[in-house]
Amino acid sequence: MNLNARNDPAPLRALDTCTQVANVIGSLLIVGLVLLIGADVLGRNLFAAPISGVPEMVKLSIVAIVFLQAPQALKAGRMTRSDALIDRINARFPALGGAMETLFDVLAMIVVGAIFYATWPIFTKSWTRGDFVGAAGDFTAPTWPVKLMILIGAALLLLQFLARIARRYMRRAHDPL
Repeated sequence: MNLNARNDPAPLRALDTCTQVANVIGSLLIVGLVLLIGADVLGRNLFAAPISGVPEMVKLSIVAIVFLQAPQALKAGRMTRSDALIDRINARFPALGGAMETLFDVLAMIVVGAIFYATWPIFTKSWTRGDFVGAAGDFTAPTWPVKLMILIGAALLLLQFLARIARRYMRRAHDPL
């Protein structure tokens, strides 16, 4: 019997809810970009009046979207990886496969933790200095919201890697070979 999300402990269900909310926000950003780019194209071609700041908004939004949606991609098993070797190992030696997957998750947590650690001072500088992109008098947008979304996404991704480890061993404890 496999454990499903309803059987997860409350902290894991809360994490999954936060991850889904971040994913929805990322999706809404995509819809907003599509509308903004469409309006900019129409404005340029029909009225010779482009919308100021569209390239800057796209540049900022893409980074935010990636970090907001990566945790859900991991949770859903859609994170890009090569499964050929690990699937064979899991089929023949499940304990070794689980240990290798746990090692992968721990290494990924270290990388994501480094991203979080490196982004924190950038976020605080952006917040305190009022950093912006664009040209004063034409279009400006603060950069701190994107830095905050990177931090939120990185934190959720780190926690989802940790949740994968927890779920792996809860599943093993529940369904021993």
